[in-house]
Amino acid sequence: MTQPLKDQLFNREKVAGVAAEIFAAHDAFDANGFTDAVVARLPDLELKQRISWIATCLRERLPADFPDAVRVLVDALPEPADPTLGDGDFGDFIYASYGEFVAAYGCSSEHLELALDALRQITTRFSAEYAIRSFLNQFPDDTYAALERWSRDEHYHVRRLCSEGTRPRLPWGQGITTDPLRAVRLLDELHADPTRFVTRSVANHVNDLAKTDPDLVLETLRRWQGKGRQEPRELAFIVRHATRTLVKAGHPGALELVGIAPGQTIELVEVDVPASVALGESLDFRVQIRSPHDAEAIVDYAMHSPRADGRNSRKVFKLARTALPAGETVTLTKSRLLRQNMTTRTIRPGTHGLEVIVNGHSHPVREFSVIA
Repeated sequence: MTQPLKDQLFNREKVAGVAAEIFAAHDAFDANGFTDAVVARLPDLELKQRISWIATCLRERLPADFPDAVRVLVDALPEPADPTLGDGDFGDFIYASYGEFVAAYGCSSEHLELALDALRQITTRFSAEYAIRSFLNQFPDDTYAALERWSRDEHYHVRRLCSEGTRPRLPWGQGITTDPLRAVRLLDELHADPTRFVTRSVANHVNDLAKTDPDLVLETLRRWQGKGRQEPRELAFIVRHATRTLVKAGHPGALELVGIAPGQTIELVEVDVPASVALGESLDFRVQIRSPHDAEAIVDYAMHSPRADGRNSRKVFKLARTALPAGETVTLTKSRLLRQNMTTRTIRPGTHGLEVIVNGHSHPVREFSVIA
C-alpha cells in the first residue's frame, strides 16, 4: 500500500534531520526533545496541521526573541537549490515549517525587513509561497516592493515565489485581500523568465485570473506576444497553460489565441465506454470525431465521480489536440487507471461518468460502473 503523502513528507527521519541541522547551528537547541514532541502528535494531524505543529515546537525551543530565533533557522538551512537549474528541485517540504514560523511570529512592523529576508532565503530550500501571503495581507506595499526586487533575483526559486506566492487561487493557501491585479506587474517581468519552473507558475497564475477576468488575461497574453521578450516556444507553452480553463469553457478568444479557428463544425461520432470497470483496473475508452472541413480540435474529458458526502465531483483532464482532415474520422483512445487510494482523491465503487469536451463544447455524460 502506498504511504500517505503526509507520512512521506513528515516523519521521524525528516524531523530528526532538521533537528540535527538546528543543533549544529545552535547547540542549546534540544534536538531530541523537539523530535519526540513533534513525532508524538504526527499521527493525529493532517499535512498542513503538521507544518503548523512543527512551527509551534520550534517556538518552544528556539530563543525567545524572534530575531535570534530566525537567525538560528537561517543558519541551520542546508545548501540552496542549484541556482543554475531551469526546473525541478522543488525542495524538501519539511522546510515549509520554517516559513510558517516566520509568518506566525515575525509578521510585524518591528521585524518586517528581517522576516522578509528570511523568507527569501528559506524559499531557495522550499517555497515560501504560503508564508508570504500573511505579509501580502498585512504589509502589502512593503511586500510587493520586495517582490518587485525579487522578480529579478539571480535564484529562480526566489523569482518563482513572486508569481506563486501572489496567485489568487493558490491551492492550500490563505486568501489574499489585496487587489489580485496588482501582481500583473510582476508577471510582466516574470513571463520572460528563462526557467520553466518560473514560467509554469506564471501560467498557473494567469489561469487563476482567467476565472474572474478573462478579458484581462487575453489582453495580457496578447501584449506579451507583442513584446517578443520570451522565446516563442516557451511563450506558446505559457499561453496554452494559462488559457486552459477558458479553452475548456469554449471561450472564443482563448481558442483563437491557441490557434483554434472560431466557428468550426466538429461532430462527435462515437464515445465507446465499457459498462463496468473493476476498481484498481483501467478505464479504456475511445472517442471518434470528424469535421466536414479541415479543422483542428482540442479534446478534453471530464470524470464524474461519487464523493463520500453523496455528491458528485467533476474533474477535467486533457485528451489530445488533433488535426481533422475534411470528412475523415479521427479516433482517440485513453487508458486511465482507477486506483482506489491516490494522494489527491479517492475512487469509490458506484456509478461514474465520462464527459467528452471538444473545443469547449460538452457532450452528454456516458455512465459506467466501478465495481469493488
